Amino acid sequence: MRLTAEQVSHIHAAVTELLGSEARIYLFGSRVDDSRKGGDIDIYIETPSLPQPRSQLQAKLLRKLWQRLGTQRIDLLIRTDAESLRPIHRDALEQGVRL
Repeated sequence: MRLTAEQVSHIHAAVTELLGSEARIYLFGSRVDDSRKGGDIDIYIETPSLPQPRSQLQAKLLRKLWQRLGTQRIDLLIRTDAESLRPIHRDALEQGVRL
């Protein structure tokens, strides 16, 4: 996994601030593969519920992550427990690493 312990800590802190401690966070995509270089940070989050509209939540979370990790490409997928799993969610769970 190509994230430092400090980066993982920053991601956890930002997600917990906005979604609470019950949110489950996964890294997926190219950053899971240690043999690759570069690439965006793909984050999949499962949460019991959304405290605000998804678009507002994603924008706030991206701002927090950019403040803590620096401005870089970050893709966020957020799914509530009540929503059905789509193929992209399954891929993130199967190929991803829980943070």
